[in-house]
Amino acid sequence: MELYSLTIHELRELLKKREVSALEVTKSYLERIKEVEPKIDALITITEDFALQKAKEADEKIKKGEDTALTGIPVIIKDNISTEGIKTTCSSKMLENYIPPYNATVVEKLLEEGVIILGKSNLDEFAMGSSTENSAFKTTKNPWDLSRVPGGSSGGSAAAIAADEAAFALGSDTGGSIRQPASLCGVVGMKPTYGLVSRYGLVAFASSLDQIGPFTKDVTDCAIVLNTIIGHDPKDSTSLKIDKPDYTSYLKEDIKGLRIGVAKEFFGEGIEEGVKETVQESIKVLQDLGAEIIDISIPYVEYALPAYYIIASAEASSNLARYDGIRYGHIAEKYEDLIDMYMVTRSEGFGKEVKRRIMLGTYALSSGYYDAYYKKALKVRTLIKNDFEKAFEKCDVIIGPTSPTVAFKIGERANDPLAMYLADIYTVSVNIAGLPGISIPCGLSDGLPVGLQIIGRHFDEGKILNVAYAFEQANKFNAKPQAIGGAR
Repeated sequence: MELYSLTIHELRELLKKREVSALEVTKSYLERIKEVEPKIDALITITEDFALQKAKEADEKIKKGEDTALTGIPVIIKDNISTEGIKTTCSSKMLENYIPPYNATVVEKLLEEGVIILGKSNLDEFAMGSSTENSAFKTTKNPWDLSRVPGGSSGGSAAAIAADEAAFALGSDTGGSIRQPASLCGVVGMKPTYGLVSRYGLVAFASSLDQIGPFTKDVTDCAIVLNTIIGHDPKDSTSLKIDKPDYTSYLKEDIKGLRIGVAKEFFGEGIEEGVKETVQESIKVLQDLGAEIIDISIPYVEYALPAYYIIASAEASSNLARYDGIRYGHIAEKYEDLIDMYMVTRSEGFGKEVKRRIMLGTYALSSGYYDAYYKKALKVRTLIKNDFEKAFEKCDVIIGPTSPTVAFKIGERANDPLAMYLADIYTVSVNIAGLPGISIPCGLSDGLPVGLQIIGRHFDEGKILNVAYAFEQANKFNAKPQAIGGAR
């Protein structure tokens, strides 16, 4: 068994017993990256020298008995999360050469634990997309089928974990950008409750929706990472003060009597038959484990997608106004005056999808249209929140498919923005309501992974992890991607 194929908790046992060193683990992953990265293009930056130095420091920590659950464990960070001294490009020409002078809070927390950063992962430019085809630098391929997308916008992080390029990865989720690629790549991906994980150092897309979360190889690893990255941060005004639980204590196989809601709206028009059947079989597994399955309805969820794209685009147009060629980032070389400099800089620096969303958001916020679009979308947001609150009066968690389809072909939806946006139809409502959600692999359809989404009340990550762990232990999803050769 190769070291790169192991989970965090398996590596932790070996490191604790001194059977392997952090340096050996790191070298194993770096070799794996060299082997498979040319095929999948998951990474923008590889930090080999930095990783080897941090591995030596981790080994010293372990020798002194100062290690924790993540000491010596390699990670890949999505390239819209700030890393001091390491390029953070957001997969955009606008920030192609930007090197942050500071770490994001989540990165600082991981480094304090002795985690080893192997590199930064590719994404849809400024996290805007569902396929990782909108990167200015490369298109990431799905390790299960190199002709297909890994999902997005955190497709690089998801593909990297599916291909064993790191023990875990961080992504960001604005409307499903962790859960949807986790589903398409057959890994575990979690979007925590809004405000549970600090957003300080995350390059903003839509500030009221963005949330950082982990990609892992199994549910146990997800709980271990979550233990480290959550917590109040005075640098983030939306970060919340709550007692920090130990999420690993929720990893139990017993879910007898738990009420699981199944919303009819999650099985409507547009879902692939193979995905539908796989998820319905998963519901039966949970029922056999003793859970009570309850039919519920979330009526306003059908309006989640249009409401999301108005709110997210409006916030994006505001957040991206700072990229003007003066303060930092790309600047045009040829221009006539100040106004022309702004126009040429932004025309050159931003890609097609980012421009599309800036235009849509600016329009929605403009005089005469604010009430008709943005204000109405905010009202729909409240209705969706209320729907979830009513649903949770009847059940403890809600389950359904993460994505309506398995991974689609590269280029298949590139010229059809609406078809691309529909990839997020089951995930955006969770961000709109600020709820936690997880996607776990539950089976295959046409040889490609299907994700089961589990949604909980605010700060109910423990219950979500309990259901996910019980299902994982009963289902034992052992299929591995073969397209890259020799993965796991």
